[in-house]
Amino acid sequence: MFYFSKSKYCDFRQCPKIPWLKKYKPEVYTEDAAREARFTAGNEVGDLAMGLFGDYVEVTSYRSDGSLDLGRMKALTKQYLAEGREVICEAAFDADGLYCAVDILKKNGDGYDVFEVKSSTSPDHAVYLTDTGYQTYVLGRCGVNVKRVCLVTLDNSYVREGELDLSRLFRVTDVTEAAFAERAVAAEYLGEAKKVMRSAEEPGIGVGEQCNEPYACAFFSYCTRELPSPSVFDLYGLSFKKKVALLKSGVRSFGDALGSGTKLGEICLRQIEFSLGRQDAHIDREHIAEFLKTLTYPLYFLDFETIQLPIPPYDGTRPYQQIPVQYSLHILKEDAPVEHREFLGRPEEDPRRALAERLVADIPEDVCVLAYNKSFECGRIRELADAFPDLAPHLLSVCDHIADLIDPFRKGYYYTGAMGGSFSIKSVLPALYPDDPSLDYHNLEEVHNGSEAMDLFPRLAGMGEEERKRAEAALLKYCELDTYAMVKVYEALKAFL
Repeated sequence: MFYFSKSKYCDFRQCPKIPWLKKYKPEVYTEDAAREARFTAGNEVGDLAMGLFGDYVEVTSYRSDGSLDLGRMKALTKQYLAEGREVICEAAFDADGLYCAVDILKKNGDGYDVFEVKSSTSPDHAVYLTDTGYQTYVLGRCGVNVKRVCLVTLDNSYVREGELDLSRLFRVTDVTEAAFAERAVAAEYLGEAKKVMRSAEEPGIGVGEQCNEPYACAFFSYCTRELPSPSVFDLYGLSFKKKVALLKSGVRSFGDALGSGTKLGEICLRQIEFSLGRQDAHIDREHIAEFLKTLTYPLYFLDFETIQLPIPPYDGTRPYQQIPVQYSLHILKEDAPVEHREFLGRPEEDPRRALAERLVADIPEDVCVLAYNKSFECGRIRELADAFPDLAPHLLSVCDHIADLIDPFRKGYYYTGAMGGSFSIKSVLPALYPDDPSLDYHNLEEVHNGSEAMDLFPRLAGMGEEERKRAEAALLKYCELDTYAMVKVYEALKAFL
């Protein structure tokens, strides 16, 4: 029998090669933190949305080994449908091997309405219609009269005040017409999928825009394995669509791009130049000097760490709001040792007020502050100023005096091949200090990047004392390295003069 699920169907619609590779070559799948975070967020939002329409029954069941008990889930679904239950969550259906679980089924006269829950803040995503169309097709095959199909997404205009208000947190969008249109073509696509999945021959599908739409494909590295390194997909400043177009025109390598007549930016050309053999770093001392002249001692090097949760955790916050929970600050005075200050909040309570108060105590008004890619820090400070008007004048003064340490690199004043076309501090720092283990993020324990910090902070609340101390120390050490790295970058720029 041909077995297919909703997720496999959506994968197939993106690219038939995806479900085939998952079945026949799972070892070439590339793990991705963003993909895992999206999956985790989806589960959290889905669990909460079950209560959107009041009382409900849930059919989710597990075996003793922790795996889903699909047989029991399907049996419970049939039972609850026969009993005419008003709201059934995670209802499980199987139509001759075509499986799906519906987030919410709500009784509507002689049929049911389907509600598909997404952790997104926008219902305008084609893959969601593919998803709901497949479900509607399977339910029809199982004899369920689907009356209406809706997407349930988060409303990012909702501001939490007290207990969560699910009617305001979630936005319901009727997509019945589009879902039924997808249902009408599902049988044709499933027929094609059956042929593909039963064949031991890998589908001959080349790299294209589908590799990044609607999601970045986990098999992209495998499918581009025969391209040179670096390849056209490593070129700086070009959209994925443009890179695909270049590939289809025969541009595979950096050398190909240089000889293709394609209009390329100055930094992209420099990236190619270094990949083709240039060894000495490009240093524009005149512009570096002009940048450094805009900075005045004492210098305050600032970096925030934030959390960004789908469900707003504190009063006054919105879905996916970037909430600052931590900062590191290095202070460099002329002819004086560097100072370090830091703040780390607690996930059990809103840390923003305490963080803002400490920040205005640590950074005087009208001093020179440095951030790396300052739009992020400026955005968080302006949000803090909106939240705490009594601190706003001081906070906005800090914001108004932030200079961006990424500018000399993003504007091309310094470049070397070791940067690989990236201007992030995690690319610039090892290019400037290739042999300093104290500046290597890989040598940190537990937290090596912002995504790991964002994941770890909320979990502090559930940890025992010793585990929490270790986790907090890891968070502080990571954030400290971010601002110490900025100090070292600044010192390297000065040394070029």
